[in-house]
Amino acid sequence: MESAIPPHLRSDRARPRRIPDDYAPPYPSFVARHKPSVKRVVMAYFGVQYPGEAPATAATALQRIAAAFTAANAPGHWDRASYVDEAGFTNIISIAYWDAPASFDAWFAIHGRDWTADSRVGEGLGYFIEVLRPAVERYETLFSATDRPEGIAVLADSMSDVVQEHAYWGGARDRIPLSQTDEMAPAGMARIVTEGARRRVLPLGNLCLIRSGQDWGDTEADELHMYQHEVEPVLREGMEFLRDDGLAIGCFANRYMRVIDADGAPVDKSFGMSWWKSLAALERWSESHPTHLAIFSAAMKYLQALGPAARLKLYHEVTVAAADEQFFEYLNCHDRTGMLRAE
Repeated sequence: MESAIPPHLRSDRARPRRIPDDYAPPYPSFVARHKPSVKRVVMAYFGVQYPGEAPATAATALQRIAAAFTAANAPGHWDRASYVDEAGFTNIISIAYWDAPASFDAWFAIHGRDWTADSRVGEGLGYFIEVLRPAVERYETLFSATDRPEGIAVLADSMSDVVQEHAYWGGARDRIPLSQTDEMAPAGMARIVTEGARRRVLPLGNLCLIRSGQDWGDTEADELHMYQHEVEPVLREGMEFLRDDGLAIGCFANRYMRVIDADGAPVDKSFGMSWWKSLAALERWSESHPTHLAIFSAAMKYLQALGPAARLKLYHEVTVAAADEQFFEYLNCHDRTGMLRAE
């Protein structure tokens, strides 16, 4: 068993972990390992938004960004997911990852900057760009298995052995290298700058993003039935609470997304993706709110019933980004879109 924090990112702790040194987690989990040469990554969300039936311009936009992801300096990995938001609008988001910010900058200058350009105003779509470029000290990952990386972990050099810091409240914080010395408290207030139909969110420091997913593609028969009828409905209820009422507890926006393929067909994966005022706000919901306690209880019942035979894959990535590591821009989007709710 090893620490979730790799040796080259360890430092003398000014802030203690929540576990004693001899803590033994009740089941195995793993984290992604980047090469020590990777200092910063990029997580970029390119979204389109529309009410009702999809206009033809939506398919064109999705084809355009997919083609751009094959150009020079393209992302090392990308995927796509969709959901219907609290205003009833369909949102389709192409999510791309780089482990070299200079490559992202070169790509974005040619292929990404016009995603929210004025020329898109008359297309009948909302467009948005949400980008984090955190230093590796500012995020963590966790996986229930090593054979199915997702998100930023696809770009990792390897997966760890079994790690110690998981299966307890506060584990995500303990896996973030910066937590060794920094509280990562929120700093400042977000505000919105409007330029015609385009709005840019000037962010607050230590904004928190979580992407937490499930892959049921390998489940069969009884396990699939148990997931679909005993776990997923409880998960959906919690995700909808955060979507509709999360602002009061520090969740600016929550998207419970279904992964889709290049043709728009759903695949057997989903994830919740949400923006939080702080890691502490996310922790409070996780540890004490009835909606998350219900999710946790349903998941534990499921895993205890199946034990090592469980074939459901679980993962997440949690990032706490400095103010200068964030970029948010929205064109023709309704007022409850993403970080537009943060002001």
